[in-house]
Amino acid sequence: MAPGASVTGMDLQLSDRVALVVGGKGYIGAAVADRLRAEGATVVVASRSASEDGGVGLSGVAISAVAMDTADQASVDAGVARVLAEHGRIDVLVVTAAPSARTLDPAKRSDPDQVAQAVDGKALGFLRVANAVLPAQRDAGFGRVVVVSGQNAYLSGNITASLRNTAVNVIAKNLADELAGSGVTVNVVNPGTVSDEPGAEVQRGAGGESSPTQIADLVAFLSSPLSAVSGESISIAHRVLGSVVI
Repeated sequence: MAPGASVTGMDLQLSDRVALVVGGKGYIGAAVADRLRAEGATVVVASRSASEDGGVGLSGVAISAVAMDTADQASVDAGVARVLAEHGRIDVLVVTAAPSARTLDPAKRSDPDQVAQAVDGKALGFLRVANAVLPAQRDAGFGRVVVVSGQNAYLSGNITASLRNTAVNVIAKNLADELAGSGVTVNVVNPGTVSDEPGAEVQRGAGGESSPTQIADLVAFLSSPLSAVSGESISIAHRVLGSVVI
């Protein structure tokens, strides 16, 4: 399969499922929203800049949108409540929202203030949304939660980048364990470098490249009733070349 090509021909049984994609207007989130929509899911995109008119997605389909700031629990609760009121349930939660790694100052990689802000912006933002959605999924006896983190979780050298991703993985594993046997699964997808045209070469000490489309394919499978995977942090493309124990 060519890099960036999408998996087709498998019914992921997502037709008529309701999916909330937090960060669904972003680089990865938009691809995830389109992929789930292509599988027949009703997709609601959440972002800080969302309006009642969510605009048009990558595939040209009108977007259902809800405003949500993952740094604000009241905003998260209001957004989730609105989706539940309009659709009755949230079968799938995908969280891709987080400040870009490019916003992190390398000169402050060990600065406590930057570390705290980064963990709040990514890991605790995920936890706020998960805490708001999971009770309804548990009551329904079915749910799929997928969060996009990153392979910086496996690398030292930048405390900010490492810790914010590691915290996501630890939170997700704890939630998955709490929900074991409930019908609700929680998993993490860890990309390395993300590019529209991912290269095949992998550098020692780094992860492989993947495209938003490839990430969306993996997220779609983990969102499916066909997937029984839970409590996993899954690297997409090659996982850190040269690392034996992580």
